[in-house]
Amino acid sequence: MDVLLVGCGRMGGAMARGWQGAHRVLVFDPMAADLPEGAERVDSLDDVEAGGEMAVVLAVKPQVFPGIGESLRPLARNDALFSGRTVRTMPNTPAAIGQGITAAVAGRDVRMGDFATVNELLGPTGQVVWIDEEAQIDTVTAVSGSGPAYFFRFTEALARAGADEGLPPELAMQLARATFTGAAALAGADPAELAELRRQVTSPGGTTAAGLARMDDEDAIDRLVRKVVEAAAARSRELAG
Repeated sequence: MDVLLVGCGRMGGAMARGWQGAHRVLVFDPMAADLPEGAERVDSLDDVEAGGEMAVVLAVKPQVFPGIGESLRPLARNDALFSGRTVRTMPNTPAAIGQGITAAVAGRDVRMGDFATVNELLGPTGQVVWIDEEAQIDTVTAVSGSGPAYFFRFTEALARAGADEGLPPELAMQLARATFTGAAALAGADPAELAELRRQVTSPGGTTAAGLARMDDEDAIDRLVRKVVEAAAARSRELAG
């Protein structure tokens, strides 16, 4: 199958690298200086012969789409997996190392075989989940699409707090970052519920319990995260509009 990738930034490039050797990959992105190995640059979409054996992957931000939408019409007329046969997805940045998760929702004219095609194309980036309603994409964006940045920001704050308590800043960041990545790896490898993993490291009356008590005081952490997700979801809806 031929894949036309429109947009080859961090996310698009990650997908293109995952398709290497399995598909012919054409890339249309005038701003991309370098392309992943094996990808072929397309200077104009008018030169692309789309058809039923071609999937068009738009790896662009929603606010960019109005500027390129009109140029995609020839591809739709040639029955690519596109236009009415649209699958909207929301990946996240860990896709760059094959550890992402992408939510997908099918458009009105998607065919049964298209689901397998999308699963195959997104498989190299990590997990794929299907949702029932496109409206859910905004919340998906707020939770998993934007989510990595929340964890990065918390780790920055943890390192800064360690420095404020007397650690050298470089050491505080090393400890915080390794704790973040180690905890994520443990959560991915251990099938136990996160609540159980938390309990395993929380001795009654110990240091972890003291820290968690402050996070849970008047539901502080839950209220903060709820506001974060609400704000991100609201902005996603604004951009879609």
